[in-house]
Amino acid sequence: MSTRVFFSTAALVAGALLSGCVTREVRPLEKIHPIQAQTQIPAAQLLDVAIRELDASVPQDIAGDEEKLARRRIFPEIRKAESRYLASLLRSTLESSGQWGAVRVVPAGVDFVDVLVSGRILESTGKVLALEITATDSVGRTWIAHRRYESVADAGSYKSTEALKARDPFQNVFSRIANDLLAAREQLSPAAREEIRRVTGLRFAADLAPQAMGSYLARGGDGQLHVARLPAEGDPFEARISRIRERDAGVIDTVNGYYANFAEQMQNSYGAWRQASYTEIEKEDRARTQARTRTILGAAAVLGAIFVPDQCSPEDYNCRRVQSAARTAATVGGTAAVLSGIKKFSDARVAGQAVKELAESFQGEVSPQVVDLEGRTLRLTGSAEEQYREWRRILRELYLEEAGDVVTPPAAPAARATETDASR
Repeated sequence: MSTRVFFSTAALVAGALLSGCVTREVRPLEKIHPIQAQTQIPAAQLLDVAIRELDASVPQDIAGDEEKLARRRIFPEIRKAESRYLASLLRSTLESSGQWGAVRVVPAGVDFVDVLVSGRILESTGKVLALEITATDSVGRTWIAHRRYESVADAGSYKSTEALKARDPFQNVFSRIANDLLAAREQLSPAAREEIRRVTGLRFAADLAPQAMGSYLARGGDGQLHVARLPAEGDPFEARISRIRERDAGVIDTVNGYYANFAEQMQNSYGAWRQASYTEIEKEDRARTQARTRTILGAAAVLGAIFVPDQCSPEDYNCRRVQSAARTAATVGGTAAVLSGIKKFSDARVAGQAVKELAESFQGEVSPQVVDLEGRTLRLTGSAEEQYREWRRILRELYLEEAGDVVTPPAAPAARATETDASR
């Protein structure tokens, strides 16, 4: 390599390393929409859907280590809120398609429903959302088995508050789930869909009165439940259980309303947090990329300046002077690039800390909800599952009382929710 070539190369490397940031064009994602119903679905085939709170998926091995969780962009309180909010977004998507009966978000413990959807959060930031979803029907048929749904955010939703309200940045994820559920349903015959609804009702009855109603269902060789026989027309047991089931549906509707109110109150602040999170993560990613590039190429420039062989004869003073200047320039430029890379790594850490602080500030904005259940006011703070289990106990007592049996109510389990008299 000649001295002139080396000097020119060193200058170009230093200039490239110390130049400004490269802007990247962000293209909008193709929008996926839930498939809409084109005809009215017969009532006997209109399946109800229950969506359980998603599993927050906070790793137990680092659950108490805030620093490790933050490095993985997992903030437990945010995840708890998201487990309800994301389930509510899926509910809204299914409802908007007109393909289903009642679609509700429910706590664990709600088992007797036509189609039950559950899942867990694999990753959730302002930039990426990944969910694992499972769906089964009341006969035991699997519709979706631990399927991963993932998407980067549609940056167009972050352009303004109005855009964020108009379309969730991860709406494609929920639309894909809705369309996959529809595809699974369309594989069933009308008779199979009607049987799902009958099995749901008989499972509810068998849970309340196993001795009187348990023989109406049978499990086939495929492991799925089937209707063995139907109650006689006007059967008093069936009429009694139907009334209790209506009360149960009212309780589930009330809890679903809690989730809906929670999601509505959370939308603005969570949207702002997502938007800020997206911006900070983009900054962090750019900083890390620039840091890696500058550090590696800067080090290469320094090493090249040190180990480049002499190109001048001992007697050629001018040549040696130019060569020394070239080495000095490359060394200075390379060192500056390495230091710039280190600075970029520092910027990345600052941006990551900003994401954590944003999450912590949001945690204080998620407030508990109060719902009224059968004349009692309950303050729900994540114990909806416990409250529903208590309601199932009450419903069994109602059945036994209406059946004329004498029952001694068992002691109520310790509940984390605060109960007050609604008349106060």
